[in-house]
Amino acid sequence: MATAYQNLSEYDFNSVPDASDMCFGIVCAEWNKAITEALLKGAIDTLERHGVRNENIILMRVPGTFELPFGAKMLAKNKAIDAIITLGCVVRGDTPHFDYVCQGVTKGVMDLNMGSDDVPVIFGVLTNDTMQQSYDRAGGIHGNKGDEAAVTAIKMAAIARDNK
Repeated sequence: MATAYQNLSEYDFNSVPDASDMCFGIVCAEWNKAITEALLKGAIDTLERHGVRNENIILMRVPGTFELPFGAKMLAKNKAIDAIITLGCVVRGDTPHFDYVCQGVTKGVMDLNMGSDDVPVIFGVLTNDTMQQSYDRAGGIHGNKGDEAAVTAIKMAAIARDNK
């Protein structure tokens, strides 16, 4: 559903499984740092709200959004990790660079999900036309995509555990 119709941070708390015994990897892009740090804060706060201990959140920073799939692939080698969250922000500019980065990271995350039997990789990447749209989705009027990505990670980790 389009963000205009649903706040990224609103969800039924009771619909999320207990995550107190789960471990999560987060790969966060450094590019557009003001946005990605807000996404990271949202993700960590949400994981902790659902019982994840700070020591069970493994953070990796990568230079940009395009590097997120490689970072996720490296984190997936840690067998203790139940799910991986990728956080990045790509804002449309005057060149086709936006399209290449967005397509590449989307395909990279999907390839990791299709090629892995046991570690879901969550797409927490903002792909907006303006910086304001990004701010609006990183703790602004539309909530925080980091919250949404963390909830998705918990739910997908539970699904993966149930199907091992």
